[in-house]
Amino acid sequence: MIEVSRLWKSYGPVDALRGIDLKIEKGEFLTVFGPNGAGKSTLLKILSTIIRPTSGRVNTDGIDISSANEDARRRIGVISHKAFLYGNLSAKENLLFFGRLYDLPDLEKRIDELLAEVGLAHRANDMVRTFSRGMLQRLTIARAIIHNPAIILLDEPYTGLDQHAARMLTNLLKKLHTEDKTIVMTTHDITNGLEISDRIVIQILGRIVFEDRSANQTVESFERVYFEKVGEGK
Repeated sequence: MIEVSRLWKSYGPVDALRGIDLKIEKGEFLTVFGPNGAGKSTLLKILSTIIRPTSGRVNTDGIDISSANEDARRRIGVISHKAFLYGNLSAKENLLFFGRLYDLPDLEKRIDELLAEVGLAHRANDMVRTFSRGMLQRLTIARAIIHNPAIILLDEPYTGLDQHAARMLTNLLKKLHTEDKTIVMTTHDITNGLEISDRIVIQILGRIVFEDRSANQTVESFERVYFEKVGEGK
């Protein structure tokens, strides 16, 4: 579903990505770990066509993103550091706005289903500015998947969540994973990242330095590997 080949991204003299190679199968959940400054967000921005690479190639579902058009972008849902929600609109009004951008049929029905799925049906008509961080994150996911994208990209979705909100997010991502969607997530949360993904990589200073199946690692074993790799990269 996603193939990354020799991907580089430079900002002046700084190389944020340095020759990334990745293959992600359809329906696979990949979690990318790494310290701040590793280039994880840059990788997701390129995969989502927000920015262009300096060199290298990315194909999503057989489409070279360097020539990505509206149809290609419709296949991607993005959850980033910002919610991209309007505080003075209700949860339902926000989803109506974004759903109309995609010209979706049966939009009211789709919104009702999504709000129930993310546990916000009872807050459908409440202003988003009154929502907690966890509720905002769940509504952000509803916004990102309203058009039923084949690829979902999540950039640090656990940031700022308490334990209860993090567990709700994990359960929601598990449910999405069963729908044969290809998911790529960056996170510092080792426990949840291991639990919900099929495969894990560690990215440091713009390079992939470790890759394994999630099932091969425990939290303890992966923490040892992670801190060893981070120490080597300093």
